[in-house]
Amino acid sequence: MKKIGFLSFGHWSPGEYSRTRSAADMLHQSIDLAVAAEEIGVDGAYFRVHHFARQAASPFPLLAAIGARTSTIEIGTGVIDMRYENPLYMAEDAGAADLIAGGRLQLGISRGSPEQVIDGWRLFGHEPAPGETGTDMARRHTKEFLKVLDGEGFAQPNPRPMFPNPPGLLRIEPHSKGLRDRIWWGSGSNATAVWAGELGMNLQSSTLKDDETGEPLHVQQRKQIEAYREAYRAAGHTREPRVSVSRSIFALTDDRDRAYFGRDRNSRDQIGMIDDTTRAIFGRSYAGEPDELVKLLQDDEAIQAADTLLLTIPNQLGVDYNTHVLESILTHVAPELGWR
Repeated sequence: MKKIGFLSFGHWSPGEYSRTRSAADMLHQSIDLAVAAEEIGVDGAYFRVHHFARQAASPFPLLAAIGARTSTIEIGTGVIDMRYENPLYMAEDAGAADLIAGGRLQLGISRGSPEQVIDGWRLFGHEPAPGETGTDMARRHTKEFLKVLDGEGFAQPNPRPMFPNPPGLLRIEPHSKGLRDRIWWGSGSNATAVWAGELGMNLQSSTLKDDETGEPLHVQQRKQIEAYREAYRAAGHTREPRVSVSRSIFALTDDRDRAYFGRDRNSRDQIGMIDDTTRAIFGRSYAGEPDELVKLLQDDEAIQAADTLLLTIPNQLGVDYNTHVLESILTHVAPELGWR
């Protein structure tokens, strides 16, 4: 059995064929899609976070709105770039959104991906400490965020406060108990997966990873997942951790599917440089008749190793079509693979 969610980049553009022609279109349709996905039995609604782009950016208003319109579906991110975040303010937003949703937030965080502008986090007012890189700062922000989510008091109360305080040091409010166990680290390498395991976070592995062995992406991801779980156990954590992988999977069940994604039948992993020093592998798309997909997905070692599968969706094609995409997987593919 696997949890199956969708992952939306939240694209919007005024292009001729786009159903999300404005940011407002994208946001309202994201809420509507989460509602429709819950109705057909999808387990999770997840959103990417990209700054300075015509894509989903500020996650917490969207997550809170979805939480207020739904009742069972998990609501998450994949991922929030921690270089941009004030850990305390983020903890307030996350706590509020999680309480609105009744404890359904599943927050994916990370160092982030290559971005639209140069050092955009500096424009948000964040500077690495002396000797730090942007990556170091993201990890420092992450540790501060996790510590705050524990709910322990740390702030000295004012002796003459505006309102009465409880005894002792004060914590960030609102506090949502249990949210600390629902934080995921988006890992692009084996080393960062191990780091996530040591800190007791869950693991998200997407369709993009450092090419560390030259093997197919799904094999490298399976080894990454194994390294993560070993580190998690070695650190003494007792909660059962969760692991997700992301995939582009399209069941070709009608002429629309074939027109949009029929060309992806022959998709293969791709290799490229995501910066001056990092060679990366980008995973293939899966597209085919349902019986073809079942055979292909049986051989994906990372999907088999994970407990959660996030299906990347073409959000600009609209709510109705994306609901169809998700329902096709749930109906024609997942049962044959034992996921349902």
